Amino acid sequence: MSIFRISLLFLLLANWSCNNAPASEAEQAQTTKYEPTDASLSAHPVPDWYNDAKLGIFVCWGLYSVPGWTKGTETPLEEIFANGDGTEWFAQNPYAEWYLNSLKIAGSATQAYHKENFGEDFTYYDFVPMFNEESQKWNPNEMAELFKQVGAGYVVLVTKFHDGFLLWPSETPNPKRKDYVAQRNIVGELTEAVKARNMKMGFYYSSGLDWTFNDKTITNFPTLFEAIPQDTAYAKYIDTHWRELMNQYEPSILWADIGSPQAFDPKPLLADFYNKNPEGVVNDRHKMGMDANGFAARVHHDFTTPEYQVLDTISAKKWETVRGIGLSFGYNRAEDVAEFLSVDELVDMFIDIVSKNGNLLLNVGPRADGSISEGQKERLLGLGNWHQANREAIYGTRPWKTAQATGKGGERVRFTSKGDAVYLLALEKPTDGQLQISGVPFDAVHKITAVDGGAKVPFDYKNGVLTFSITGKDAPAYAFRID
Repeated sequence: MSIFRISLLFLLLANWSCNNAPASEAEQAQTTKYEPTDASLSAHPVPDWYNDAKLGIFVCWGLYSVPGWTKGTETPLEEIFANGDGTEWFAQNPYAEWYLNSLKIAGSATQAYHKENFGEDFTYYDFVPMFNEESQKWNPNEMAELFKQVGAGYVVLVTKFHDGFLLWPSETPNPKRKDYVAQRNIVGELTEAVKARNMKMGFYYSSGLDWTFNDKTITNFPTLFEAIPQDTAYAKYIDTHWRELMNQYEPSILWADIGSPQAFDPKPLLADFYNKNPEGVVNDRHKMGMDANGFAARVHHDFTTPEYQVLDTISAKKWETVRGIGLSFGYNRAEDVAEFLSVDELVDMFIDIVSKNGNLLLNVGPRADGSISEGQKERLLGLGNWHQANREAIYGTRPWKTAQATGKGGERVRFTSKGDAVYLLALEKPTDGQLQISGVPFDAVHKITAVDGGAKVPFDYKNGVLTFSITGKDAPAYAFRID
């Protein structure tokens, strides 16, 4: 056979191989036509960008940012879910964005604060012109640049909270309250700024609650679900809004909250979203019920969203912890900076979440003028400084064989992996400088390198015991690449 014929044969075989190779999950997602059924939607793979990103920023900003105040309970949310019906929590709601509901609870701290500072005749809706005036000062590029500096892969903006106030000029305005909308197109402006910096954009929208459609005061978990508007007009209203946001601004994330009315079936929306953006993702709150453990998802989702909680072990299902830097999502002028997570706590939590197949969706609550308080900014930049210096051990990684280990001195250790490399992340420096861990399933250890700076680290690995020194300047955590 001539050289020409052999070359031609190899070319034909290579072309056949390329055209008939198994499609990747991303390629399958691009070509799949999704139908509004559980079986079809469940075939949607979690895209690499979301698995890789690890860190998102949640922006909770609206009318509630004008008073920006609450004095709430410090009881952890998981304890609230586990004990009782939530009466204590709603009476002392630590979420400043729930200002309107807290205002209606007789004897609440919010009610007393509002009367003292705004007067009995001043309603929540009187905050609209104040918000519109203050938000004129907002610089979306400055906000997006901060999020990029922190190392966020995506941003999720509250487009409509439970109070029903819209942050974009919808073609379907609120039928219950005239001019109940931000003067600036906050959704459009932030989306443009975020995408210009190569971050993904996502939208939070409260499908389950809208206090302009159902103003029932929520005092416990049973009344929370009784407050969901059940009329078909509201179901059509939220479907129209979701589709408007999806088609006009092309988000990568649809992040719903508190479920939705019985009359609303989110599956057609989710199918259309995937068909429009096969690499989009949706959370687990588009349709929800309530069980003994709190919220239980009842429709397809790409990831779960434990709130102010983290998991104990690696989860095969992708998950995302959503929480504030402090106890509130909305801006709370009454919250002391001491109540914020420290930079060290924030970094440790972030690492722990990533090691267990999770993402961190960290909230910022801007003031009415869109500025972020110095306390929140200091935490964000602290996380960002560590994250950017040690990005190799976080971005694009996957869980390893085990998520964690403990050093001989009680030091907390977490693991991630990427290709043939394993990343060891020590959450604290041993008091004697020597980290020693045993029982970790390494096949062999050939080299250890500090991720920040790239210095080669001497080590000893015998009989399943790894020992090496952690030296240098103090840091919130220490990342090492193990080959």
